[in-house]
Amino acid sequence: MSSEARDIAQVFMTADLPVRARALPFADRLEPRFGKAFPVALVTDRAALPRLIKAIEAGQMDLDSAGGGR
Repeated sequence: MSSEARDIAQVFMTADLPVRARALPFADRLEPRFGKAFPVALVTDRAALPRLIKAIEAGQMDLDSAGGGR
């Protein structure tokens, strides 16, 4: 494993992983939470949400075009 792989935090998301989104209106942010016992949160500014959504959609299209629709 390269040292580059150690520079990021990874959360493995499966279809049964609980995901909840919590709005933080006082900070104009959204906090998606992944998991239950030890949840991981991705605190996201409102202005960054469209970019995050586009990145996820682009990744999904890449998977679909590669035949990854299990």
